[in-house]
Amino acid sequence: MKPKSESPNIVVRGAGAVGCYFGGMLARAGHNVTLVARAEHVDAIAQHGLHMDCQSFQEYVAVSASTDLAAVAQADLILLCVKSPDTTKTIQAIMPYLQKHTAIVSLQNGVDNAERICEVVSNPVFPAVVYVATIMAGPGRLKHLGRGELAIGQSSGHHTDANAASQLTALAKLLTEGGVPCVVSPDIRKDQWSKFLVNCSYNAISAIGQLTYGKMVQTEAVRVLINQLADEVVSVAQHQGIALTHQEAQRVNDMIPQTMPGQLSSTAQDLARKKPSEIEFLNGLVVRKGKECGIATPANQSVYALVKMLEDAQAQLQVLVHNN
Repeated sequence: MKPKSESPNIVVRGAGAVGCYFGGMLARAGHNVTLVARAEHVDAIAQHGLHMDCQSFQEYVAVSASTDLAAVAQADLILLCVKSPDTTKTIQAIMPYLQKHTAIVSLQNGVDNAERICEVVSNPVFPAVVYVATIMAGPGRLKHLGRGELAIGQSSGHHTDANAASQLTALAKLLTEGGVPCVVSPDIRKDQWSKFLVNCSYNAISAIGQLTYGKMVQTEAVRVLINQLADEVVSVAQHQGIALTHQEAQRVNDMIPQTMPGQLSSTAQDLARKKPSEIEFLNGLVVRKGKECGIATPANQSVYALVKMLEDAQAQLQVLVHNN
């Protein structure tokens, strides 16, 4: 990170709905931000700016955008927003351009991305817990549905130097002043697992039914299933040494359909676009961890299997279409 008196160069890698929201907010606040995104988004942003349809404002925000990974060469801060399956290959791809001082903040679903980043590079790496509901409403067009805050902390998979605490404080200040409320968490692993629990409780069901969180919970049997999924995640988390209780899980899950009633899960959005989802790093991870520690996870196994079935069916259909 640059000295406090200088504005850091910020690069968002994987600028989809989450990356465009946080990158767009920082650009709107006057920071030097480059969004590394797919060509259709880059083209639209280059022509008009990033259209941000947010709860508190609607406007085009001027921000740089590129498809070129070499954009990270000037980065002091990288907001990593790629899907969990792409974490390792993305970090390997940007390594030739990565400066030693560049901090990487993982704004991703799952609980092990920061550790996997640290296995590849020695840069400062900070996990973040993301609380925002967003979708891309078209090329270069962001729709904000709710919330928009972050918690950041120290990665358990990397030896952090004496500057880590001050770096985190500076990051939180930069984000907050840029319109993104951010706190430094004293227990980021617990916060990660709390968010992970929500993802595991809601994402797959939303994907299978292609329903928003608010509509999902109108069915009593689904509310029962959400609680079963959460109980299994808590049991696995506790075995990992995470101080997460069933009561805390209930409170967190009960809040989601109230604060994000119109949100369609990222897994549902992936399936709707016929793209691979992050299910292996959500319910699939719970199933694998459960097997390792002898904890039964039948609810997570069920929704994991159903999403995998839908993914496989889509892949087979795409092969048939391509061959014909």
